[in-house]
Amino acid sequence: MTSDIKRPLTLRDVSEASGVSEMTVSRVLRNRGDVSEATREKVLAAAKELGYVPNKIAGSLASNRVNLVAVIIPSLSNMVFPEVLTGINQVLEGTGLQPVVGVTDYLPEKEERVLYEMLSWRPSGVIIAGLEHSEASRAMLKAAGIPVVEIMDSDGTPIDAMVGISHRRAGREMAKAILKAGYTRIGFMGTKMPLDHRARKRFEGFTEYLAKNGIEIEDRAFYSGGSALAKGREMTAEMLARSPELDFLYYSNDMIGAGGLLYLLEQGIDVPGQIGLAGFNGVELLQGLPRRLATMDACRQEIGRRAAEIVAARLADPDTDIDQHVTLTPAITYGDTLRRR
Repeated sequence: MTSDIKRPLTLRDVSEASGVSEMTVSRVLRNRGDVSEATREKVLAAAKELGYVPNKIAGSLASNRVNLVAVIIPSLSNMVFPEVLTGINQVLEGTGLQPVVGVTDYLPEKEERVLYEMLSWRPSGVIIAGLEHSEASRAMLKAAGIPVVEIMDSDGTPIDAMVGISHRRAGREMAKAILKAGYTRIGFMGTKMPLDHRARKRFEGFTEYLAKNGIEIEDRAFYSGGSALAKGREMTAEMLARSPELDFLYYSNDMIGAGGLLYLLEQGIDVPGQIGLAGFNGVELLQGLPRRLATMDACRQEIGRRAAEIVAARLADPDTDIDQHVTLTPAITYGDTLRRR
């Protein structure tokens, strides 16, 4: 029953899909009136499969659109996403479009709820983090009839437009640099992968490159929660207690990497001579550390800018020739924690 309609769905579409009248569909979706449970379930199932979202502004605006761009991200505590929002805002300022933010906490079911609510206000466009979504979220995005830009990742097939980096390539490039520097006994620390798809892809690219060169990760640790300095210190201490022979530690983000660096320096361990370190994201806040952490920039502000440019260009001219599948290329910053050879 999935829809190929390239316009916003209406009550009539749900009526035809469910086989009941538009009035009955309206009653079900507004949770009003006397409707049998069987009919209610039929209407709700059809609406969900189509990706239909009720229009909360119908009748109040002639255009049935508001000058809002829904920006849906997994976290505001992660320092990556405020920089993405900065890039989006830089472009939308002066266009008449205003970003409005929804946060999903990396949870697919929460993404569904946030997306449903935001689309019900009929925004002019959607910018949403990641390429992985539930079937219900994908149906809503496909049926929205507005520009949709998935950001942060290019390892996959977008619903509409896409701006991001290849996280698998990022993992491979870091593994290549680590092996070239002569490190061979490697530990990995990062977020739990089922929820953070981009961290998972970096880990896959990293381990695949190591395996092709006859190297396996000797120890690994995963955690759920924020990217905190304290967590990095704790995990690093625990890993080196288990595996004191490690000569390199790769972290899924800079914040836990910085915590690991501070722990090693406190212990008087030679960095990068005895142990090398690297993180990911290129967080500017960490430039004040005693040593500059090796990292890779995730092109955050540029991703935000390019995504907003696509939305603005599409709204100004639906036939625009602007590039709508954009893969940016991050570069390694070696800092003081990764030898160069």
